[in-house]
Amino acid sequence: MEHGESTEDARRTDHERLVSASLATDGEERQSWESEWCRLAYWELTQRVGRQFGVRVRAVDVFGGGGGACGSGRHGLCLDALDQRGDAPQVEQVKKTRAKIGLGVTLSLESDGVWLYNRSQEPVFVSSPALDAAAAKALLVWRVAPGHCLCIFDPSCPPPAVSLPHIGPVDPRSVRISFAKGWGPKYSRRDVTACPCWLEVLLAPPS
Repeated sequence: MEHGESTEDARRTDHERLVSASLATDGEERQSWESEWCRLAYWELTQRVGRQFGVRVRAVDVFGGGGGACGSGRHGLCLDALDQRGDAPQVEQVKKTRAKIGLGVTLSLESDGVWLYNRSQEPVFVSSPALDAAAAKALLVWRVAPGHCLCIFDPSCPPPAVSLPHIGPVDPRSVRISFAKGWGPKYSRRDVTACPCWLEVLLAPPS
């Protein structure tokens, strides 16, 4: 997939503000990164599913696992293999959205930044402080269509620390990705925590 086709269909859905700091840490210390360049946390609505997933290879897949893909030898985070909180029944909207994830996304650390490739048949929605440098008081949500990609973080131009009114500081190295469902003022889902299936990407602190 060429970078040149990446941002034409990655368009803003509207302004959206993130909650303070990072949800994925859940009180866990962000230390001992060693050779990890990011960590992944998968969420269903307001509940994190499974543990954080440390990434050391330059490209990692996050996929649904339908059709036995979890055993296909792909390197990455297979969502179907995560601990699903025991035998608790899955919310219907979560179940339907998970079934649409399919090949999911690829996150790739490249020379010009961190790129997201949408390999699924549904759009994904992205909010990253790095995509909103020109609008420090509001974080935008971007739509990435199937088959397209978007640079979600440029380490050469890291976003400044931002503190939003009535919210507080926002982690400038935290990226949120929702599968199939968008959020923001024009949606019934005003916050990412209302999305059925979403991913938080915690980028390693600068060395």
